[in-house]
Amino acid sequence: MAEAEKTGLSLEAWLMVGFVVSLLLSTTAITIVSSGKSTVFSPYNNNSEEYPDQQLTQMRIDLQGEKGEGFNIANTMSTPMLVNDWQDPHRTLLIIAAPEKPFDAAEAQAIHDFVTEKGGKVILASNSTNAQLVGEKFGVKYFDAPVRDDPLTGRYYEVTTDNDERVSPDTKKLWAVAAVNRDVDEMGEEKHTPCSEDNVLNSQVSNCRMPVLFHRPTAIQVLDEQQDTERDIMVLAHASTSAEIDLGKGDSNPRLGEGETGLIIRIDYPVNGVLEEQPNNNYGEVDVTGSIVFVSDHSVLANHLWDATRAEETGKEQCDSPLYFENSHMCWDTDSDGLNSGLGSTTWFGNALYFRALIDDMMEFDNDQISTQVTRYPSNFNLVFDESRHVSSSLSMPFTEAMGAIVLLTSDGVLKWLIILNLFALLAIAIMVVPEKENWRHVFDLTRFRERPTKLDPSQYQRRVREAFLSKVRQFNDLTRDEFARKSPAEVMQMVREPRLLELVSSNRAYSNDELRELIPQIRRWGN
Repeated sequence: MAEAEKTGLSLEAWLMVGFVVSLLLSTTAITIVSSGKSTVFSPYNNNSEEYPDQQLTQMRIDLQGEKGEGFNIANTMSTPMLVNDWQDPHRTLLIIAAPEKPFDAAEAQAIHDFVTEKGGKVILASNSTNAQLVGEKFGVKYFDAPVRDDPLTGRYYEVTTDNDERVSPDTKKLWAVAAVNRDVDEMGEEKHTPCSEDNVLNSQVSNCRMPVLFHRPTAIQVLDEQQDTERDIMVLAHASTSAEIDLGKGDSNPRLGEGETGLIIRIDYPVNGVLEEQPNNNYGEVDVTGSIVFVSDHSVLANHLWDATRAEETGKEQCDSPLYFENSHMCWDTDSDGLNSGLGSTTWFGNALYFRALIDDMMEFDNDQISTQVTRYPSNFNLVFDESRHVSSSLSMPFTEAMGAIVLLTSDGVLKWLIILNLFALLAIAIMVVPEKENWRHVFDLTRFRERPTKLDPSQYQRRVREAFLSKVRQFNDLTRDEFARKSPAEVMQMVREPRLLELVSSNRAYSNDELRELIPQIRRWGN
């Protein structure tokens, strides 16, 4: 066998070079696939010039706290199939906003198990049927069209331009007065009571409601309330009776009926026997509540509706605006099903106040079975933003899909990069250390895949057949090369014995190609 080509560098040096190159390639790949991509509804896009009003950055900052005193914030870029492997799932809330691609059946089932078996929490905000498969698991339907309210009596809010001029009314920009943990149709007179900031701070939100602004929501509806008798279904907010699904059919657009055009729906499940950390580093079983909230519009979480200051800058008007009175337009403090300003302030503090109250109520802060060492600190509770539902560009798709596959193997950040670098290293090693074979043998050399072995000289056929046969004779008699070389011609012929093969070994006669082909089967049978 031919010797491998020698290089000026040792194998260790080549491996170091391959490692450095793979690191540079990985960094470059991330930079390339990330550049030029316009990201919206992301909690981490801090670029003030790139769709600042359509990001979730203010939501992340508020819930995390300026000094990190709030929730533990994380994100996932892979797949919801991993939610049931997360640490402390009953203390984890998954936020899925603006899914641009639909869920598959396995992902929907994983989210259902996360809520109903692990006690996890989920907020799914979408205005399209991309969320439908998840909704079906819980008996909820998403409509694939926006809700439009009545131009005269509808619940839509006023918007002004930078010059304080009224924008033409958009009856798809709805407002609603939402409860936190009670079905609005089951509330009595307390439904007219507005929640104050103190109510939210002290978790006293069961007997009050708050205004919530939507951009262009669709409708969501509970299809079968008897699907699971163990669960608690609450329609926290719905559109007015006059609202219709805008299918572009004019007067034929469907109306779902009073209280049926849902905007926010919450479903709670009792979950027993979840492992929870106990004092003295022990673990015990506790009973928790798994919760999922379906929201009919992802923009409710975006900066321009989340933060009251940003909303004012973008022209959203409060109920004290003269535009409501001048245009005989109902607001949430004048609507018969709205809030009573005599019972408290009806000011809209941005959607942040409502969703902060909702998230606090969904978490296990008031669970007496969990140690106060855990419930005392919000940092022991996790908020995970799902960024896997956004459509990637054709350039970034291979990278994001590969990262998703790697995350299926491990969720540890260091191990992820070790796997990526090892893939590059293995390829480099395969290229460097595959030895060069003799030309007459099959060659699979990654470094020379474009070359073909040199063709054998036909004049050498007889010699190679003779050498192959003598090699078989040597191996049959269990001799080394040196021992066989010391044998005399007579001893070799004594080992062979076959007349035709003796002639091949001892004579100088030239054989034709046809004669050699006839000898080969006899050589194969020899010694058997």
